[in-house]
Amino acid sequence: MTHTTTDQPHRRAGGAVVPVLAFAGIVVAVMQTLLVPVIKDLPQLLDTAPSNSTWVLTSTLLSGAVATPIMGRLGDLYGKRRMLILSLAVMVVGALVSALTSQLLTMIAGRTLQGFAMGAIPLGIGLMRDMLPREKLGSAMALMSSSIGVGGGLALPAAALVAQHMNWHALFYGAAGLGALSIVVTLLVVPESPMRAEGSFDLLGAAGLSTGLVLLLLPITKGSDWGWSSGTTLGLFAASVVVLVLWGLYELRVQAPLVDLRTTARREVLLTNLASIMVGVSFYVVSLVLPQLLQLPKATGYGLGQSMVVAGLCVAPLGLTMMFTAPVYARLSARFGPKVTLIIGLLIIAVGYGGGLGLMDAAWQTIVTSVVLGAGIGLAYSSLPALIVGAVPASETGAANGLNTLMRSIGTSVSSAVIGMVLANTANDVGGLEIPTMRGFHVSFLIATAAVAVGLLLALFLPKPDRAPRLRASSEEDANLKRAEEVLRGFRGRVLDAEGTPVARAKVTLIDRRGRQAGATLSEADGSYALAVPSGGAYVLAARAAGYAPLASSATHSGDERAVDLDLSLPGEIVSA
Repeated sequence: MTHTTTDQPHRRAGGAVVPVLAFAGIVVAVMQTLLVPVIKDLPQLLDTAPSNSTWVLTSTLLSGAVATPIMGRLGDLYGKRRMLILSLAVMVVGALVSALTSQLLTMIAGRTLQGFAMGAIPLGIGLMRDMLPREKLGSAMALMSSSIGVGGGLALPAAALVAQHMNWHALFYGAAGLGALSIVVTLLVVPESPMRAEGSFDLLGAAGLSTGLVLLLLPITKGSDWGWSSGTTLGLFAASVVVLVLWGLYELRVQAPLVDLRTTARREVLLTNLASIMVGVSFYVVSLVLPQLLQLPKATGYGLGQSMVVAGLCVAPLGLTMMFTAPVYARLSARFGPKVTLIIGLLIIAVGYGGGLGLMDAAWQTIVTSVVLGAGIGLAYSSLPALIVGAVPASETGAANGLNTLMRSIGTSVSSAVIGMVLANTANDVGGLEIPTMRGFHVSFLIATAAVAVGLLLALFLPKPDRAPRLRASSEEDANLKRAEEVLRGFRGRVLDAEGTPVARAKVTLIDRRGRQAGATLSEADGSYALAVPSGGAYVLAARAAGYAPLASSATHSGDERAVDLDLSLPGEIVSA
C-alpha cells in the first residue's frame, strides 16, 4: 500500500473561506434544476421524442451519483481543494458544450460533464473540517450541506426569468460563468488541506461502484417510461443487486478500499445515510408539486394560474430559508447535538407537509409551505455532515460525506420516480393532455410525510451524542489527542530531530499489521504526540516532517489500559541541491 501525505505548513483558513465554498456548492446545485423551467419544451428544442429528451436530465443525475463518492476519495488522497477545482472545471466545460449545441447526443454529453461537479459538496465539507476552528465548524458545514437546496431553490426563478426572455442556451453560458467565477475565488481564497488519507486509489472499486449505481438509478429514473414490470427495468434492478454485492465483497478484501464498508456499517453512519435518503425524498416532493400547482390554469378549479417566473419566486423561499437556518442549526447543535437537531428538522418537515395539505388554495399559501419546509429541510441537511464527521476519521471525511451526499441523491431520484408515477396515474386526460389533479398532489404530500416518519424513526435510533466525542474536533490532531486523553491505551512521546530538538507539526501515522492506517496525528509545538490503539498487537509508527527524511519504527502494544512511551527520532535534514 502506498502512503501519501503532505509536508506543507498548515494555512489557517481566512474568514472568506466559508462563503466561497458555500458559493461553489450553490453553483453546483444550480446544475440540478437549471432546465426545470424548459423541461416541457425540450423535445421541440432538441428536435427529439419526449422519451429521449429526458436523458438530458437523467445523464446529469447519473454522473453526479457516480462522481460524488469517487471525487470524495480522490480528495482525501490527493487534496480536496485540487479535486474541488477539477470538479468545477469539468462543470464549466460541460456547460459550454451544452451552450453551443442543440443536438441531443452532444447535449447529453455536456450535461453528463456538468453532473461531475456534485463532488464539490463533500469536498467543501471536508475542507471545512480540516481547516476551521471547532467553534465555527458547525454553522459552516450546515451552510455547505444546505447549499444543495439553496442552489436548487434560487435557480428556479432565475432560470425561469432567463428562459422566458432570452434564448435557452443563455442558461448554460450563465452556469459556465458562475463556475469560472467559483474557480477563481477558490484559487484566491481557499488553501489546500494538509490532511491526506493513506493508501492508493481503488480503481476497480470505483468501476464496480459506478456500474452498480448506473444499473440501479437508470431503472429508477426511466422506469415510468419503460414500464415498472418490463424486462428491461427488472433486469437492470437485478443486475445492480449482483454488481453491488460483488463490489461490496471486493471492498471488504482490498487494503485501500474506495469506501470503507466497515466504517459505513457503523450504527451512526448507517442510520445517518438511511435517514439521508428519506430527507432527499421529502426535499424533492415540494420541488415537483408546488411549481406545477402554481402554473396550472385556474380553469381546472384548483390551479393557481401563475406564470413560470412567479411560480419560481413562490418556491424560492425554500432555498432562502435553508440558507438562513445554518446559524440556527449551529446554536441548536452546540446545545443539544446534531441528533436532536436532525429530529427537530424532521418534525418541522412533517408539520410543513401536513399543513401543506390544506394550504393549496392561493399563491401566498405555497410560500408559507415553502418557508416551513425550507426550515425543516435546512436543519435536517445541516445535521447530516456533522453526524458523519463525528463518526469517521478525518482522513476519510471526503469519501464518507461523498457517500452521504450520494444517499441524498438516491432519495431525490426515488422521489422523482415515485411522484412522477403518482401524478401520471392520477392525471386527467383533457384534449390529449395529461393534467395533474389535486388528488395526485395530496398523495404526493402524504408520501413525503411517510418518508419523513421513516427518517424520524431512524434518527431516534442514532447513538446518543456522548458516544461520538469526535464530533466537535475540527482537525485530525484534535480528534486523536482527545481520544488519547480519554483512552490511555496507545502510544505517546515526542518527535525529535537527530540532535534531540522537538519537531512540530510532524505527521505521525499508526499502521496495523495488515498495512492499514489505524490512526494519525500531528505533533504539537513541543514535539509531543499521542495515538490511541484499537487493540493490542504489532504496529508501525511512520513519522514525516518538512525538510526531514521519513522514519518508520516498529512497536508492540500489549492491549492493556496503559500508554507506551515512544520517542521518534527523525533522520538528518534533507539538503536541497
